[in-house]
Amino acid sequence: MAINVKLAEDLVADAKRIATVEHRSVPKQIEFYFRMALIAEENPDLSFSLIREILKADAEEATEEYQFN
Repeated sequence: MAINVKLAEDLVADAKRIATVEHRSVPKQIEFYFRMALIAEENPDLSFSLIREILKADAEEATEEYQFN
């Protein structure tokens, strides 16, 4: 269920600028950074780039199950 949230104009402007570069909508960009922040708080030893790669991998659809030989 979607709800309306009031955010500071400068935060939304920053999110819009980055969302354009990342090919996301503004709400999806804010969701992405929220997930990043949650993971970072729970795992302070992980770098920003590693967290981003984890989220990318999690978002990718599995094409097929990997078979070990």
